[in-house]
Parts: sequence; C-alpha cells; structure tokens
Amino acid sequence: MDGWWLIMLLSIGTIVVLDKDFTKNSEKFKSKVVDMNDGLVMIDYPTHIETGKTAFFMDGTQLHVTFSDSKKVSYAFRTEVSGRLNKGIPMLKLSYPGDDQLLKIQRREFVRVESAIDIAIEKDGRFSQYVAADLSAGGVALTLPNQDVFKKGDILSLTIVLPFMNREIKYVKADARVIRIWEKDGRIIASLEFEKINQVDRQYVIRFCFERQLQMRDFN
Repeated sequence: MDGWWLIMLLSIGTIVVLDKDFTKNSEKFKSKVVDMNDGLVMIDYPTHIETGKTAFFMDGTQLHVTFSDSKKVSYAFRTEVSGRLNKGIPMLKLSYPGDDQLLKIQRREFVRVESAIDIAIEKDGRFSQYVAADLSAGGVALTLPNQDVFKKGDILSLTIVLPFMNREIKYVKADARVIRIWEKDGRIIASLEFEKINQVDRQYVIRFCFERQLQMRDFN
C-alpha cells in the first residue's frame, strides 16, 4: 500500500517546479524526476522556465518544490541539493521528506493557518490596528473588540505584517470585503475576503502560510 501511494504522489517521470526562494524576483525552474530511492529524489538538470537555460545548484542549496500527481492534485515540499549523479544523464540528488510530509496545495479553497499577526486597517480615512485570527491567500479573519466595528459588505484597505522564518518582514497591501461577523470561543471574528491584491503580495501570503504549516507540523 505504501508503494502505491508513492507512485500516486511522486513518481519517476513527474514534472517538478523548483523555486530558490519566494521573493519578488524569485526564479522558477522546471525538471523531471528520473529516479527515486530511500529518502532521495533524482532529477535531471533543471532549466529556467523563462529562458530555458540549464541551472547549476550547489550542494546545500535550499529549494521549494511543487508538483501535481496523476489526479492533478498539487503538492509542495522543502528540500536541499544533496549531491550529483550520472547514470547516462547528469542528475541532481534532492532530499525527499516522504509522502506524509507533503503539503497539499488547495487551489479552489486556500489553506488557512492560525496566526496572530498585526494588520493595519484604513476605513473612511481612519486607521486602526488589529490582530489576525487566521490567514490564507484568499482572505483573513480578524479579532474585533465588539460587533459594531465593521458591518457585512464593508470594503477595507489592509496592510498585513508578515514575519518570515528567516527574520525577513514583508508588508502586504490588499483591499478586502467583510463577508461575515461571528463569534468563536468567546471572541468576535470578522471574516474578510481579498477583493484586490497583486500577485507578488499573494505569493508572500502563500509563502507565509506554507512556513506556518511547516512550523505547526514540526511542533506537533
């Protein structure tokens, strides 16, 4: 059964996309899985998606890998280059955390992570500071002092503070609509859906959620 799941998720011939980082100028590369063994994935030398040029990564290079399985479900994992191999074709060896450590990328319904990050909100020319209850690439939930702060349908201008694991801090701008106001565990929560957010800022949010998922998994 374990072998069957391995074939379903990541197998020889799978096309993978590699990302060296998640910054604005992040470069993406494409490759293919050519061999697998215990804890390692061998890929052919990656090529730059835009230029088509072959990339050369040093041992220890940290990478973010995404791929889709035979059912078109997308997954992601972190890895690093652990060496090179030549079996007729030159290959890179990447560490593979295992199927149970893959993070599923939900396209239609973004993954939410609980995170008490700071968010500044501008409404009608007035600025207020709030703390998030959770965050996803599709929106954010805020903890409110009372139910009269916002109402359903309000459009708010947000500045979201994202502290990353490498101590980098990014400030993401977005416009969001209040979808509903409700109570959870004695707290008043406002659920907001992003109405306007540029692609780079959305990628920062996805990166942040990905890192938090990894942190929660390691903690558990």
